[in-house]
Amino acid sequence: MTCYETLFVVKPTLTEEEIKAQIEKIKEVLGKVDAKLLAADDMGMRKLAYPVQKNERGYYTVLYYKANGDAIAEIERNLRINEEVIKFLTVKYTNGKEIAQFEKLVAAAGKSAEPKAEASESAEA
Repeated sequence: MTCYETLFVVKPTLTEEEIKAQIEKIKEVLGKVDAKLLAADDMGMRKLAYPVQKNERGYYTVLYYKANGDAIAEIERNLRINEEVIKFLTVKYTNGKEIAQFEKLVAAAGKSAEPKAEASESAEA
């Protein structure tokens, strides 16, 4: 299995629940194609460098995963047909230096996700 990173941008007009639903939908696609999700980095709402489909802002999410090459076509097909996703990019990590960088990114995304999870658990208690 090869290491991949997919960044996608969701329309800013969606509610928080709709954004979470879109992220979960993409994660489900990863599960269907037997990709192993290693980490997810929720970058939040950001200003776009240039307008995309008349949107000045977008909600960024990065997924780090391992998958077979044929799975990428299905993942990107689902991103392409999803009307709420305005932009996406998939990066393949192949050589030793790239894979080392990939592992650092996964570790950083895992660390940034843990405090959010702990904060939501303590808020619920």
